[in-house]
Amino acid sequence: MVTQEQRKRQLAREKFLRQQQRRTEARRKARMRNSVIASVLGVILIGSVAIYTTGVLKGDKKANASSETTPSAAPTSKAPDPCAKPAAGSVKKLSWKKEPAMTIDTSAKYTMKLATTCGDIDIALKTSAAPHTVNSFDFLASKGFFDHTKCHRLTTNGIYVLQCGDPTGSGSGGPGYTIPDENLKDKSLKGGVYPAGTVAMANTGQKHTGGSQFFLVYQDSQLPPSYTPFGTISASGLKVLKKIAAAGESTGQGDGAPNATVVINKATVTKS
Repeated sequence: MVTQEQRKRQLAREKFLRQQQRRTEARRKARMRNSVIASVLGVILIGSVAIYTTGVLKGDKKANASSETTPSAAPTSKAPDPCAKPAAGSVKKLSWKKEPAMTIDTSAKYTMKLATTCGDIDIALKTSAAPHTVNSFDFLASKGFFDHTKCHRLTTNGIYVLQCGDPTGSGSGGPGYTIPDENLKDKSLKGGVYPAGTVAMANTGQKHTGGSQFFLVYQDSQLPPSYTPFGTISASGLKVLKKIAAAGESTGQGDGAPNATVVINKATVTKS
């Protein structure tokens, strides 16, 4: 028999999925509109397609873990910002037309460090299981693509993730290219749950539309297996995420910009 709490969670997930589907449709219409404008002006628009998820990320990251700005609710009192001021510097405006050539050693181990304003988040990457994804992150990190970027979305209801990787901070940015979905049958994804500590790709809700946006799961989250899981967060990194989550998000609705000032000062991928 379904308990009241289980039904409540199911309704929350369904609401989130509907919101993400609406956002995906709005983005699709915006892309069509931009294409028309580009043809008139003779400008080639290299758009980003990575958004968030399911879900988390269907847009990429919980139904779309890539997202557009969520309307703000009436101002509410905020918890103190647990994070430091961002390092000096600005986001680089970089874009490429196609996925980078494979340069990583797929038999080796790689780690990614996100040096954020809230603390370091260390991630063990799943190189052999998600080689295209890891290779892309190695490439983007080496170019400074993630440096000084904000983590633009925090969800605290239904699914529990922090979404990052968009240089525009709007939920619609990316590297200009897409990468294929990978590792969707990872043994860690049991019962339709992305467990706490998972790092996965956001997307537009369509297959093979990942770009640079990704989400970090700080609490077990029920999502369809549509978002490439490509890393596992260290225990210390998970503590950083929970600190960010504890500060809440801007709308008070469970899905918005984090109240904490979460900026990736530097992202580094290292071969072990």
